[in-house]
Amino acid sequence: MTQAQPSNHSERRQPAQIKVPTYPFTAIIGQEEMKLALILNVIDPRIGGVMIMGDRGTGKSTTVRALAELLPEVPSVADCPFGCHPEKTSEMCPNCRERTAEGEVLPMTYRKTRVVDLPLGATEDRVCGTIDIQKALAEGVKAFEPGLLAQANRGFLYVDEVNLLDDHLVDVLLDSAASGVNVVEREGISIRHPARFVLVGSGNPEEGELRPQLLDRFGLHAQIRTLRDAHKRVAIIRSRSDFDNDPESFIEKFDAPQAELQAKVTRAKEILSDVTVGDDVLLKIAQLCIDLEIDGHRGELVLARTAKALAAFEGRTEVCDDDVARIAVLGLRHRLRKDPLATMDNGRRVQEKVAQIFGVEKAGA
Repeated sequence: MTQAQPSNHSERRQPAQIKVPTYPFTAIIGQEEMKLALILNVIDPRIGGVMIMGDRGTGKSTTVRALAELLPEVPSVADCPFGCHPEKTSEMCPNCRERTAEGEVLPMTYRKTRVVDLPLGATEDRVCGTIDIQKALAEGVKAFEPGLLAQANRGFLYVDEVNLLDDHLVDVLLDSAASGVNVVEREGISIRHPARFVLVGSGNPEEGELRPQLLDRFGLHAQIRTLRDAHKRVAIIRSRSDFDNDPESFIEKFDAPQAELQAKVTRAKEILSDVTVGDDVLLKIAQLCIDLEIDGHRGELVLARTAKALAAFEGRTEVCDDDVARIAVLGLRHRLRKDPLATMDNGRRVQEKVAQIFGVEKAGA
């Protein structure tokens, strides 16, 4: 497939895909911090993604994949391999932009927002895409085979066990997530295409931590712990058994809650631009980051965006102190400097400082 002839991609006969039943997002018991972090990133992808760290077998992968069923359909250019938005020229690939400039009306379709899995053993070519050098030299066209970053454009890219991923690939992912562009260069030939996605990573802290500078690039950090409530654990066993025995019937029971949550998220996205943050709240956010000695200014930006998304999710157009207090731990726990002699974890440190500045008894998601 070449970038100059994207229509060839749609003409190929695609193998039939088997629909695998997905566990409903609203059926997941507990883990409210993780679910809230994911939902807020759906409402505002500029938050910067989520890093989910926790014990094995706590539903991290199940929750992320369940998120796909909640995501709305989005307008896309029908014959574009990158799924460009047919009306946002600034976010188009070079091919779609050129066609638009020539006055062509781009064919439009609606497609589900994608959640793309990145396998742990994926190569850089598989992630970024490959250029057919021989075809480029022989035919004079930029023959490009898109990778996972192209598939994830305008969607979510999920990396399980991200702390085991090669550091070079992590750098590539974070750079693309921050810039919204993927650049592939081979033998003097360069291809650029949009790669605007929300990066979601998960991992088990026992298998190693990410470097601090990489952790900082994730907007939010959710910590997942094994539930200690016996009744909730029994409920999880029963729910999973019901799903495994009869997926269709189980999913049908959650049609109404799923539709309700999807409508709530859609409404939040519509009013997000109307949500305001007062100067008094912004000053408290800045003071919080100063008192916690947060390096850089990404912490303030993430807190402001996340608090706005939370207010929109709850149908409000003004951020209040409680909004910031509820998401402060999610936005700051992974940005604190590690102190090996500290007597409390970073989440608790953030909670205590939030209580002082915002005057709330209990902070956190």
